[in-house]
Amino acid sequence: MTGPIEETAVATVADWHEGLAEVLTGAADQARAAVEEFSGPDAVGDYLGVDYEDPTAATHRFLAHLPGYQGWQWAVVVAAYPGAGHATISELVLIPGPTALLAPEWVPWERRVRPGDLSPGDLLAPAADDPRLVPGYTASGDPQVDETAAEVGLGRRWVLGVLGRFEAAERWHTGDYGPEAPMARSTKRVCRDCGFFLPLAGSLGAMFGVCGNELSADGHVVDKQYGCGAHSDTPTPAGSGSPRYEAYDDGLLDVMQAPRAAEPETEASEPETGPAEPHPEVGPGLPDTPESAPEPLEPPD
Repeated sequence: MTGPIEETAVATVADWHEGLAEVLTGAADQARAAVEEFSGPDAVGDYLGVDYEDPTAATHRFLAHLPGYQGWQWAVVVAAYPGAGHATISELVLIPGPTALLAPEWVPWERRVRPGDLSPGDLLAPAADDPRLVPGYTASGDPQVDETAAEVGLGRRWVLGVLGRFEAAERWHTGDYGPEAPMARSTKRVCRDCGFFLPLAGSLGAMFGVCGNELSADGHVVDKQYGCGAHSDTPTPAGSGSPRYEAYDDGLLDVMQAPRAAEPETEASEPETGPAEPHPEVGPGLPDTPESAPEPLEPPD
């Protein structure tokens, strides 16, 4: 059983030498035997069809059963000359099919390292003739930076040139701390007016600074048009949920000690026969009879 053939291919085969196409097409079993001899009978799967390369060559394809090569195919090229009674094997290769698992596209070494790949102890030297860097003894193109470096007397072997600063500004502006970031689009306040914003020196300070809020983008370079909910002008919410009030846990249970039960009386009390008459309290140093009112003193003669 052969695979589907395009109409143009059918017309081309019809114009070929009589019997040659039949010889090439009929070499499917011969092609399978070649694959079995090369890789074993268990590595050959279903027959997938035949493709014609030219009037004297055709390619028979079989499904490959190899570990790690899902969706790959065996391709066996057979050839014959006009008047030949059988075809001969020209080539046998393993090729990827439409659903084959393929390795990622090859990337040159200088472009393989991506942001975040650098680990402690790794050494990553800049590329030779890196266009982002210029010699430190030449002007960087930033008047403020050049003036400051001259005043302080500090120098570096390499400094970031115009291209390097432009690429850095482009990354920062379009990155996670730029004006189009989801965090920035969710608020109306921007870093330019925030008390935690620390502007950069030099020409980059016109657009960027460093966040000094530990609860936000602390230590990251942020665009002046970036913003977040931790802006210094953010008002404190009102109500019991405000940070001004202590949190109240309405699910907390108050454990209270139950009162102790009264102990039962051991002696029976005497029954009361009538209303009790009040008796004056008698105690040490008190007379048995109630005190009489003091007599008035007579005036002296």
